[in-house]
Amino acid sequence: MATDYVTRALTPEDEPVLWEMLFQGLHTAPGETGPAREVLQRPEIAKYAEGWGREGDRGFVIHDARDQQLLGAVWCRGSTAGETPELAFVVTSGQRKRGIGAALLTQWVRSNPQQSKISLRVRANSPAVRLYERFGFKVVHESETAVTMRREFS
Repeated sequence: MATDYVTRALTPEDEPVLWEMLFQGLHTAPGETGPAREVLQRPEIAKYAEGWGREGDRGFVIHDARDQQLLGAVWCRGSTAGETPELAFVVTSGQRKRGIGAALLTQWVRSNPQQSKISLRVRANSPAVRLYERFGFKVVHESETAVTMRREFS
């Protein structure tokens, strides 16, 4: 794939971008009717974007180099001692299978070599599971609707 996108670090001013990414992540296919935006206010979803820019928050956004269209983001909130940080990851519908997800994960891994342990949660039938496995994530829990994966390095 030609480099037709730009990746940059997220800043505190990018909180609205993360809200949009969360909403986009709730839609798995182009044209799919997903939930209303109000679902973003649920605590289990809002925790990924609300108050972005706290100590330990870090991530990247990727957008089209020509028209600045938002293509995806990967980010992690600062965590408390003893908790495994959870990675949030979204490539917008219609932009998948173009190498954008791999580019974002590569950027994340290269920029966070100190990250010895991280987890993520994905829909059980998501083709993204294979991408995460390529980056060293392993399935640690499965349910009918979701898969929890963890990446650990010593």
